[in-house]
Order: sequence, then C-alpha cells, then structure tokens
Amino acid sequence: MILVTGGAGFIGTNFVLDWVAKIGEPVLNLDKLTYAGNLENLASLADDARHRFVQGDIGDSALVGRLLAENAVRAVVNFAAESHVDRSIHGPAAFIETNVVGTFGLLEAVRAYWGALPAERKAAFRFLHVSTDEVYGSLDPQAPAFTEQHRYEPNSPYSASKAASDHLVRAYHHTYGLPVLTTNCSNNYGPFHFPEKLIPLMIVNALAGKPLPVYGDGQQIRDWLYVGDHCSAIRRVLEAGGVGEVYNVGGWNEKPNLEIVRTVCALLDEKRPRADGKSYTEQIAYVTDRPGHDRRYAIDARKIERELGWKPAETFDTGIRKTVEWYLANADWVARVQSGAYREWLSKNYSERPAA
Repeated sequence: MILVTGGAGFIGTNFVLDWVAKIGEPVLNLDKLTYAGNLENLASLADDARHRFVQGDIGDSALVGRLLAENAVRAVVNFAAESHVDRSIHGPAAFIETNVVGTFGLLEAVRAYWGALPAERKAAFRFLHVSTDEVYGSLDPQAPAFTEQHRYEPNSPYSASKAASDHLVRAYHHTYGLPVLTTNCSNNYGPFHFPEKLIPLMIVNALAGKPLPVYGDGQQIRDWLYVGDHCSAIRRVLEAGGVGEVYNVGGWNEKPNLEIVRTVCALLDEKRPRADGKSYTEQIAYVTDRPGHDRRYAIDARKIERELGWKPAETFDTGIRKTVEWYLANADWVARVQSGAYREWLSKNYSERPAA
C-alpha cells in the first residue's frame, strides 16, 4: 500500500484516481479537508476496497506513524500543501504551518517508521515530495528555463514555504539517509481544479457572465502541464527515480496568462456560445497586479525524459480542450464547490463510517 497525503485536493485527487485505475495498488489517502480538499472528487472510489480515506493532518506525527505501521506502507507521496499565492499574501501563517511545520512532522513520522523496517523493506521504501517551479523565482524573458541546478529564489510566502519544505526533504536524505525523491512541477490544469486558480476561474466566471480578471498586462508567462501528465510523471519517478534526486516536470507549454484566457474564451465561444452571440473575450477585465508577481516561469524537463523516459502526452491544445469540456460537463460539481455544499455531502456520506 502507498500513503498519499493531500489526496482530496486537485492534483492529489487526479493522482489517486489514476493510480487506482492504472496501477491498482491500494491507496491510503490522508487529507485534512481544508477548503480546497473535496472528498466528493473521490466518490467513484467510495465502495472500492483499494481506497481508504482518513481525515487528518500531516503534522500529526502520532497519527501518521500509526497509519504507516498499521498499513505496512511501502511509499509516501506528499501532495499536502497550501498552494495559492494570493492566499499566501493575505494569510501567510497557514502556509508556514502546513508547508513547513507540517512537512517536518510528516518527515519525522516517516523517518521513525522507515528506520524500524526490516532491511529489504527499508531499501525499497520511498518518500516522494511534490513541489513547484515557483521555488526557483522569476525568469527574465530570454533566460534559459529552470533546471534542477537552478538556485532557489522564492518570491512569495507560498513559494518560500515550499522551498523550505524542499530543503527539509533534502536534509532528511543527507542527514538520516531517508530515501527521498522530489519533483518540481509547472502550473497544472485539468479536472477537479478548485475555481480560484486562473483556468477554472475564467471558465466559471465566463459562464456566469462575470468579469474575467487579468492581472496587470496579462503577460506573465507560465509553463502549463496537464494534470494527467503530471500524475504519470510522478508514477514514473516513484517507480524508477534515483534516491535523493530532483526531477523537474513540465509541459513544454510556455504561454502568457492573457493568451490562456483568450484560448479559454475561444473554446467557450465554440462549445457554449453567449446568448447575445458576442465573444466571452468582452468580459476580460484588467485589474491591478498582485504584489511581487513573478513574470515568467519555465521548466526544462529534459532530465526526467533522458533518465526516466517520461515526457508529456498532451499538448496545450488537447489538454485545455479536455479541461473546458470537463467543466462544462460538471457544472453541478462547480456549484457545490463554490457554495460549500460538498461539505454537506461529506457529512452525509461519511459521518456514519467508523473512525480510522
């Protein structure tokens, strides 16, 4: 069995669903269920013996230690994190608590469990830490893309907290020998994305007739990675990655935010036209840029392709079309997430289940 932390969030949800479908190995899913954690995402696994959910905090070392021991966990995949830059600007404390203190507690529990394993299981154990390209800072327009050797220069409370967690993971490998793997990914998009991030926000606001807020001039450049590709990369790193190694995971899709918004509008014009026949681009509204907004991220993903044979299967055109189609087909999910009704669903569906 593997332990997945943060497995009810956006990327964690997609990973758990893909893992059960494609690997079939049982998953123990630990999630605190903050605002972005949604157990409804995993409703298709509610009666599947290969998925067991536990609500809890990665910083609760006693809980984590018990779960590891009772379930003979062979690997941990750590998605648990606060991840929204804007929220980190308004309330950085939660990011330090989860991403730094929480990761420390998780590492302590894993170290104790791993250290007591028999030699064969100890050698096979892995701790995979999922991180972000934002730890590397901001790139000039013509600068080479981030490689695994790029210096850390985080510019927001979010990226600083993730950088700290990366350093802790590295330190636990070099100090204690813990067999860790780290992945640093670019901007993910796809199904189950909480509608506070750029792409789902644009889809939801467009359909609701609301303004499509674009920060500053909209020329902030990001590399876009379809979440299904990210999941396949993590599976490959967990399977064959070198202990102590870092792998950058990207989609080879550098695009400015304004182009992303216009692409979403064009797809909605095609698939769900406005009643007045006008383009959704008329709803674009430029707003004051956020403080310290990084201008460009770009991932050089050649290492993972060269060493592990992984590369993304989706282009941006295929991935964004799948994403827009998913949101159009799942309007009820969007409505429940926005209203908080999914928490009522959680209570109704799980309140009578036995505690872990």
